[in-house]
Amino acid sequence: MTEPIRVLLADDQDLFREGVRVIIDAQEGMQVVGAARDGAEAVELVDSLSPDVVLMDIRMPELDGVEATRQIFLPARVERRSNAVRVLVLTTFVLDDRAATAIRHGASGFILKDTTPAMLTDAIRTVHGGNAVLAPNDLSSLLEGQFSAQVAVPQVFASLTEKEREIFDAVARGASNSEVAAALFLGESTVKTHVGAILRKLALRDRVQIVVFAYEHGLV
Repeated sequence: MTEPIRVLLADDQDLFREGVRVIIDAQEGMQVVGAARDGAEAVELVDSLSPDVVLMDIRMPELDGVEATRQIFLPARVERRSNAVRVLVLTTFVLDDRAATAIRHGASGFILKDTTPAMLTDAIRTVHGGNAVLAPNDLSSLLEGQFSAQVAVPQVFASLTEKEREIFDAVARGASNSEVAAALFLGESTVKTHVGAILRKLALRDRVQIVVFAYEHGLV
């Protein structure tokens, strides 16, 4: 039997938080394992509960969702974990600079707080699978202007094969596996294997981080 997706909620509004809990717990294959009222508590609960997905409100007192996301993905914390943690940002605005910064720190995308229950649960499943929750154009719009100066491309980038470089470029532009496969005349499973190799070589968590890496190093 497949283990349920373990979800941690982080929101300072009690009514909203408890409403989301009811929605998620009603889903087959999902379980709320904890709830935080601010970012500091969210970071502590991630360490102690090891959730699969964190629903992170971007605006909270004490410690906001941006800084909480940064702390969750500090290398020392990531190394201690036995499972991958995905952060899905909850925001009120479509193009929120704070959401963009949270994505730079490791979040897998964002969803509006007035979304439907079906879209919310679909988003949780999507980020749990290692994919982004926002359209490629929205991601590009968010990241444009986020990097005032490009960081030098690390030497490890040279370890990518020619085919991996082609796939990296396509993913960085927002192409899905099926779109990459069609463009490069490859099987979709082959593309998935190459994407996995790219993530391992560049020490990235998911496809969103490939896009962030590309923008950060001036490769787009």
